[in-house]
Amino acid sequence: MSFTNTATRRRVWLASSFLIPIVSLGISGAEAQTPASEQLPPIEVTSPGDQNRTRAKPTYDEPSTSRRVVPAAAPSSGTRPAAGTGSNVPSQSVSQGVGGAGGRQFSGIVGTSSTVITAEDIAHSPAQTVQEIIAQTPGVQLTNLYGGVNGAGTTVDVRGFGAFATNNTLVLINGRRLNDIDKAGVDLSTIPLQSIERIEITRGNSGAVLYGDNAIGGVVNIVTKTGVGGPPVSIRGEAGVGSFNQRMASVSTALNSGPWSASFYGNGVKSDGYRVNNALDQRNGIGNINYTTPGLTAFLTLSGDDQKLGLPGGRFVQPSIGLDELATDRRGTGTPFDYANKQGASATAGFTKSLWNGAELIVDGGVREKKQQLGFFGTNPGSSFASTYVDANLLTWSITPRLSVKNTIFGIPSSILTGIDYYDATFHQDRGAFKGLTPFHRYDLAQQTLAGYWQQSIGLLPTTDFSYGVRVQNTDLTARDRFDGTAPFAFGTGAIPLDSNETQYALHVGLEHRFNNVFTVFGRAARAFRTPDVDERVSSGPSFDPFTFAAIPGEFKLKTQTSHDIEGGFRIKSGGFQMQSSIYNMDLENEIHFNPVLFFNVNLDPTRRYGSETSASLRVSDSVLLRGGVAYTRAMFREGPFAGNDVPLVSRYTASGGVTWNIWQNYLVLDATVRAWSERIMDNDQANTQRRIPADATVDLKLSGAYDRFFWSVGVNNLFNALYYDYAIASSFTPGRFAAYPLPGRTFMVKAGATF
Repeated sequence: MSFTNTATRRRVWLASSFLIPIVSLGISGAEAQTPASEQLPPIEVTSPGDQNRTRAKPTYDEPSTSRRVVPAAAPSSGTRPAAGTGSNVPSQSVSQGVGGAGGRQFSGIVGTSSTVITAEDIAHSPAQTVQEIIAQTPGVQLTNLYGGVNGAGTTVDVRGFGAFATNNTLVLINGRRLNDIDKAGVDLSTIPLQSIERIEITRGNSGAVLYGDNAIGGVVNIVTKTGVGGPPVSIRGEAGVGSFNQRMASVSTALNSGPWSASFYGNGVKSDGYRVNNALDQRNGIGNINYTTPGLTAFLTLSGDDQKLGLPGGRFVQPSIGLDELATDRRGTGTPFDYANKQGASATAGFTKSLWNGAELIVDGGVREKKQQLGFFGTNPGSSFASTYVDANLLTWSITPRLSVKNTIFGIPSSILTGIDYYDATFHQDRGAFKGLTPFHRYDLAQQTLAGYWQQSIGLLPTTDFSYGVRVQNTDLTARDRFDGTAPFAFGTGAIPLDSNETQYALHVGLEHRFNNVFTVFGRAARAFRTPDVDERVSSGPSFDPFTFAAIPGEFKLKTQTSHDIEGGFRIKSGGFQMQSSIYNMDLENEIHFNPVLFFNVNLDPTRRYGSETSASLRVSDSVLLRGGVAYTRAMFREGPFAGNDVPLVSRYTASGGVTWNIWQNYLVLDATVRAWSERIMDNDQANTQRRIPADATVDLKLSGAYDRFFWSVGVNNLFNALYYDYAIASSFTPGRFAAYPLPGRTFMVKAGATF
């Protein structure tokens, strides 16, 4: 769909208004290059260098709080090479990203609780997937439907959103959105582990100002390696074998010549899977070309992925008739022919240009395409009325220019980031009985969003930082359903067309105060929003009358979900000990949820989430590091017929702990991690009357080592063979009946590789 001239002018003026104030600030910045007094430091000028930096780049605490500075974070003391990386150069570790007391983790988002997971943390973790690594962060839970191999289909849930976690957690790669306008979510298994430089996690909704919708529970940003500044040529290769006939291989290479550099990271995984019809065949790749000079940097990033995955479905349990497939056939399937295949490709390019001392223009844009083919045939593919074949294609274009200005205003240090985000997405889906047959539904949805944002951080006092921000975003949507009642096995009716235009806003205000080099307090308040995705709109109206079963036209209309957050906490850093703890409250309006009785999405009565999150690390010695975290997460209905009940699929209590022990000079390193969680309500049980998904815990171990250019590891996951599941859905019609999705018991993985 195209914009009208009036709408286009309105949106361009709205967005560009965020850039106009920067002109006057730029002039003041150019004139104020000298500090107002000797107590004020000069503005730090950093030439463009990191093309994969984020809008809220993590920096490290200043060792002193005696100066009036826009804060930074101090690297934790104690360095060691990461066994398994093949590197003999010591690297710094931020132990699960617990920020030091001297300053915040993310410049530009003052007052937030945050975590940084480094490449070293990833190399040492016994976890085999990106999702499991992220889940060691307090306040993060996982939901896995597909057996856990390579993390395919595993969702990350920040602050308790259950079945709708993917829509309420914003995932970025190198500061750019991965969340699409469909419900498929972001499959983190498509990002090669060895390509990750760090993972930045900001909990709460303050990230919505910089990044837009979906940042209700938090933002997960994955920063990939570029190879810039390395040796002229480097190559890394690794291969491994594991349980369920799993085979994996990965390769990476980097080239550097003058201002030019290039890198590539690729991997492939094959596995029979834990269950019947659970096989996985996946290949992923990311490539970069970078140009780096003191005043200008530019980049081009290409990525692609291809995944074939069997869908084993649930195992049914109904005590009233003696049915318990979890006990009698845990690894079996009731859907032996179902599958989900997808292919993705993206290209992103941009540049960073120094305009004047302390000011940078950053411009990047890209295109991303995702294709999906899904077959749902039940136990008998010959039963056409129980079969559905879906063929979908999503294409997203984006351009995101922004300005960064660091200067002094009336003698006060200031850091400003302002810009425009434009995204244009088109979605097409054919839905029929089988592949090759005429589809009975053809969905076409087009969505354009245009937003302007402004975020500023100010050093009010030598020990106090203040930040505020605002985003205004306009969303224009056209949705159509071309229903063909003559198509084979057609049933139902077409959805009512929708043309909508809506403007939403996000706000953030944050404050941090450093009492001394050891103790810091922080707090924030924010508003955020989430626009319904296209799949939610496609099934947002009833398909039949619950009494007469007559077909009823669906509709694409859903209200936008909003949230209001407040949070406060403290940080401690003393020697080898670091700790961060916070409490929060989040009130939501129009939270979107699926009604499995009538098979459509609805806006819920008001809901609430509140809780606490604490993480800590202790470097006992140069060779031993301890880390741990605990979280309390309460997700509940605060109004309506389920007032006071828990939102399904959210554990109230989660905890993790770990140890890294460098037994013998990196020739032998032991890493151990334990994760535990309390029981949770089954999906579709808003009344909280069914049995709970049981509480459980897993222990993972890994021995690894490196010698010269060679490295190896032996891992055991779920050491004590816990037979658990973290997803189950309760029957809408039969009390006590449910379907659970069991996960693997004890598994093994052996890897070896070399660098050149």
